[in-house]
Amino acid sequence: MTRKEFLRLASRGATAAAVVGPSGPAAAYGRSGYQPNTHKISDVTKAVVDFIMTVSFDRLPPAVIVEAKRCLIDGFGVVLAGSTVRGSAIVREYVKSARGSGEATVIASEPLSAPAARAALANAAAGHAMDYDDTQLSASPDRVFGLLTHPTVPALAAALALGERLNVSGRVFLDAFLTGFEVECKIAEAIAPDHYLRGFHSTGTIGTFGAAASAARLLKLPPAAVAHAIGIAASAASGIRVNFGSMTKPLHAGRAAENGIVAAELASRGFTAGDDGLDGEWGFFQVFGGGADVTRVIPTLGKPFSIVDPGVSFKPYPCGSLGHPTMDAMLKLVTLHDVKPEHIETIRVLAGSNILNPLRYKTARTELEAKFCLPFMMSAIVLRRRAGIREFTAQFVTSATV
Repeated sequence: MTRKEFLRLASRGATAAAVVGPSGPAAAYGRSGYQPNTHKISDVTKAVVDFIMTVSFDRLPPAVIVEAKRCLIDGFGVVLAGSTVRGSAIVREYVKSARGSGEATVIASEPLSAPAARAALANAAAGHAMDYDDTQLSASPDRVFGLLTHPTVPALAAALALGERLNVSGRVFLDAFLTGFEVECKIAEAIAPDHYLRGFHSTGTIGTFGAAASAARLLKLPPAAVAHAIGIAASAASGIRVNFGSMTKPLHAGRAAENGIVAAELASRGFTAGDDGLDGEWGFFQVFGGGADVTRVIPTLGKPFSIVDPGVSFKPYPCGSLGHPTMDAMLKLVTLHDVKPEHIETIRVLAGSNILNPLRYKTARTELEAKFCLPFMMSAIVLRRRAGIREFTAQFVTSATV
């Protein structure tokens, strides 16, 4: 929505709630160029299956390989770091308690191996535990930033665990990772912004398809089985934003990786699902998002690869990415003007609903809530100087680009 369009709405007596409320998001995004095809969502599943079957590592542009390695280095780093937090330890305790053969390594300070799906659960949950993993960038300005995924961790965890069990080469592992990464990003670009605005967490929901695509590639499933894996993944996909600021948010990534492997494993054994899990009135796009722009996925899979264009963003801070620009601004002010805590009476930040709604905590009670609390995130920059501030307010204002 442009500033002119927003002011025109305001002049008609429209309120901020009308723009961002239950009936507003799709209309608002439609005015800024988003045109979901809600009546005929077809052939997307087929396009995804064809891509999984035909993508060729030998024909990948060199830049894709370079960026994949960068994402993997960052991904392994955040998994290792995230393995140290309490939530990750609890997940590992659960994995230990569930009996099964040791097929794949769980990345942690103590040795642990588990069945591939359970290892993927533990590693992906650790990878998202600190909210430090990479973020997909948008190919166009009409996408909600939070709608897009943290794409590396679900595909990495699934490909790593299943690849270890199958004893594949690094080249085959990288091929599977890139396949899942691309499928995940293109689905995230295509689904209607209502998906995120309604409260779904895309890393949990759409990450499941990325993991399933990586697993299907490694298992060398035939086309019909790949379609069934996608259908199974569509029913397994979940994750809602009410759990932001708790141990369950990282679990979304863990379950995405686990469920992706389970979907492919079941399909490999002849387990069936709908052949068109993404399509039609009852498919994922319509049910979970209220529509999709199929032109963002059918002709664009691998053309170009999302990992290169528009690329991904690596986080400078381990917290909700929507607060990072404000944290950067505060850091610049503190550094440039040598601001000391005792100089600060009040900090007042004006932010739009697209920032303050996902960063949902006005006051953080725990370290996990602090990752989604703009006042705390801003204070953390100042508190490097080992003192407090008396007042902090993050005031809601309606953004001209809601």
